[in-house]
Amino acid sequence: MGLTMSEKKSITREVSKRYKKASKSEKGVILDEFTASTGYNRIYASHILSNWGKRLIIRLRGELISVVIGERREKIKRKRPSVYGKEVDDALRELWAISDYLCGKRLAYFIRESLPSLEGFGEIEVDDDTREKLMKMSPATIDRRLSLDKKLLELKGKSRTKPGILLKHQIPMRTFSQWDDDRPGFVEIDLVIPSCNL
Repeated sequence: MGLTMSEKKSITREVSKRYKKASKSEKGVILDEFTASTGYNRIYASHILSNWGKRLIIRLRGELISVVIGERREKIKRKRPSVYGKEVDDALRELWAISDYLCGKRLAYFIRESLPSLEGFGEIEVDDDTREKLMKMSPATIDRRLSLDKKLLELKGKSRTKPGILLKHQIPMRTFSQWDDDRPGFVEIDLVIPSCNL
């Protein structure tokens, strides 16, 4: 089993200190040991050992960012405005209850097919903006928006009842060696009672 990424980084951090101070012949030996332990390509290994800890300025999404090779970069959070508000969530919960708590895929279809009829019969009232957002909402988004509500409806605890063994000892059971179909008079009958539809 190979090394994890954190283990490779810690090895690289330590070996790079020796590699930068070593002579050309020593660098070749260190590089052989390093590639054998990490599994890196020799060219990549020499590059990363030479540049470990160096500060670079890179352009990312139009912005200049200072990066230190080997250090973990901070994740850039996406600045995306929220599309759906409280009105959409409330209407979605109401439609989910009306549909008898369907999953996201079925609920998306249900909303597109039934929302105009439900509005026509006065079962639900939504404004034009909310209606448009509900009609465009994907099944994954529906499941995401209803995830907290689904957790509230989950059953708390599970039954720990174990099956009893008292009846098993009272009911005679035949194993494969006890079947004697060849002896005269052996009969096996299955009774089937047809159901009557009155």
